[in-house]
Amino acid sequence: MTSLAGAVKVDATFETNRDHWRMVMERLAAEEARIREGGGEKAAARQKAQGKMLVRERLQALLDPGKPFLELGLWAGWGMYEEWGGAPSAGVVTGLGMVSGRICVIVANDATVKAGAWFPITCKKVLRAQEIALENRLPVIYLVDSAGVFLPLQDEIFPDKEHFGRAFYNNARLSAEGIYQIAAIMGPCVAGGAYLPIMSDEALIVEKTGSIFLAGPHLVKAAIGEQIDTEALGGAEVQSDISMVVDDRFGDDASCLASVRARIAGLAHPRLAPYHRSEEQPPAVDPAGILGVVPPDRARPYDTYALLAHLLDGSQFEEYKATSGRTLVCGTGRIKGWSVGIVANQRAIVTRRRGLEPKEREMQIGGVIYSDSADKGARFVELMNQKGIPLLFLQDVTGFMVGSKAEREGIIKDGAKMVNVVANSTVPKITIFVGNSYGAGNYAMCGKAYGPRFIFAWPSASIAVMGGEQAAQTLLSIQLSKRTDVSEEEKRSRLADIKARYDATLDPRYAAARLWVDGILDPRDTREVVSACLEAAAHEGEQKPFRWGVLQT
Repeated sequence: MTSLAGAVKVDATFETNRDHWRMVMERLAAEEARIREGGGEKAAARQKAQGKMLVRERLQALLDPGKPFLELGLWAGWGMYEEWGGAPSAGVVTGLGMVSGRICVIVANDATVKAGAWFPITCKKVLRAQEIALENRLPVIYLVDSAGVFLPLQDEIFPDKEHFGRAFYNNARLSAEGIYQIAAIMGPCVAGGAYLPIMSDEALIVEKTGSIFLAGPHLVKAAIGEQIDTEALGGAEVQSDISMVVDDRFGDDASCLASVRARIAGLAHPRLAPYHRSEEQPPAVDPAGILGVVPPDRARPYDTYALLAHLLDGSQFEEYKATSGRTLVCGTGRIKGWSVGIVANQRAIVTRRRGLEPKEREMQIGGVIYSDSADKGARFVELMNQKGIPLLFLQDVTGFMVGSKAEREGIIKDGAKMVNVVANSTVPKITIFVGNSYGAGNYAMCGKAYGPRFIFAWPSASIAVMGGEQAAQTLLSIQLSKRTDVSEEEKRSRLADIKARYDATLDPRYAAARLWVDGILDPRDTREVVSACLEAAAHEGEQKPFRWGVLQT
């Protein structure tokens, strides 16, 4: 093991970086606090007047005291559906929490946001939570309080493969896999949405506020002429005592949640995967200093070893192939005791040895994956699967090297090799977008399409097919390709407009709103979040065999 503490340089640049990201995190924290307010004070007051807890009060009563809740998808819906008044956090709270000593996936409707109605992004968020439960074999708790599909957008949520019905499909698969699901019906549960709690292994209901039916009173009257109120149609007494659709009923939210906790407490102990964990150590440098490493300007280089020094236990790192493929840093270390394999883009400019003579060297651009880097990355991922060590990808990549020289070195072949191995890797993969994530570099470094168990972005992240300047120039060239009468002033104006629109999509909040990432991390929380994800991933049991297809060698 090598200490990386010496890579940290606390100078004026470090302090400038740190001050910048402190201010950014303060702004993001304030915005997150507003998102957590859901539909606002008036909507919250209406819910309280019905005798119901608010969604985050329910979570507080459900979770073990003093244990953290890893919220996922908080930014979902940010900046979307403004014509409908918005959908803060997609109207549903999801995440990992400890309940009676067990890590559970929690899905809880926020009835202050359009009565808990499902927007398209709500559906995507619920499906993501179920995917996490299925991959990591974690129990699921549904706190149901929803008016069903948001009808003005029904065509974007109802009929397709990854739409509303997929949630019930996942219910069936989770149960068939022996993954326990329990639902607490704490408000309305309407139409197709009624299948979600009833396809769970157990379903509970709260009297007077909980109801469940395939068609509400208005639709029943329109369809068959029957006039009936909500309670007589599908209230707690009807659905537990008479129809026996629901297992048990409770007088209020608190007693219902206490029963959920009791039932989780009785679950059999899971068989954990043998991922190695030893006693944790703090980094040898101040972990909070990680804010000083990454510059605000994404084009500026920095030393990835300094980043790792703030993340790894004791700042200790066992590097793999340290003298070759140097734009990609690979090696093993520990995070809060967990053994992890690190695959990180090196943003500093490095040299590559071309031959036996000392003078035969060339400069390599930081953040770019060259043929030797891709080959090294593929071999390292393969090795981590052989050793049963989870992988942490730290992305700050501008793509694969291009040009005639790169093509002659076989960049496509070596890039495809790395992509192939990452796609077939079976150890848990966690991805963090530290900075740039452009082009096929996103794929090779385990972007969303490559199945990471968990994926996050730092506020410094930027995710796109290419950088804003390059994209704007390309789009402008296409727009003006058939015109010869364009003034320089018009070109500048168009370029600025294109770049502004493109840059808005590079904001990590844009990615988080669309669930390309599970959340935006404060870099200072990275160690705790990675550890929580690895603890969840260990519930998968035995690691699947690692296989891959044809590789061009």
